[in-house]
Amino acid sequence: MSIIWKYLDKRSAAVDALKDYSNMKFIIGNTNDEIRAAYEKMGGVGSPQPDGMPHAHNPHAAEDRIVKGIEEIDVLRERYRQAVEYMEWFLPAWEELSEDDRYVLEAFYSEDNEYGSGSADDVADYFGIERASAYRRKNRALAKLTTLLFGKQ
Repeated sequence: MSIIWKYLDKRSAAVDALKDYSNMKFIIGNTNDEIRAAYEKMGGVGSPQPDGMPHAHNPHAAEDRIVKGIEEIDVLRERYRQAVEYMEWFLPAWEELSEDDRYVLEAFYSEDNEYGSGSADDVADYFGIERASAYRRKNRALAKLTTLLFGKQ
C-alpha cells in the first residue's frame, strides 16, 4: 500500500464519489448513443451554406472530419471505461449499505440537493427524529461508506 493512502482525506473522497454516482450512471447509459452519433457525423458529405460569402476550399475537409470523429470516439470510450471502473469500485460498497443509510446519503449529497438545502429537515421528517439526530445519522452513514470504500479510517 502506498504511503499516500495514509494522508488521503477519505471522508471527502467518499463524498466526491457519492456525488459522481449519478454522472457515472449517465455516462454508462448514454455512451453508446453518443458514439453512434459521432460515427454518423463522420460519414456525411458536407454541403455548402448559401450565405453569399466566398469560402476557402479545404481539400482535406472530409479527412479532417473523420479524424475529429475518431478523436471524439476515443474520448467517449475512455470516459466510458473510467465510468465502468468507478462502478466496479463503488457499487459493492453502496449496495452493502442499508436502505436507510442510502436514503440519508442521497438526501444530503445527491445532485438535486446541495448540502444544507433542507435535506436535514427531510431526513428528520422521514425518520421522525430531530435535526441534530439527522446530521448524526448522516455522519454515521458516511463513515460506513468511507470504510467500505477505503478500508479502515
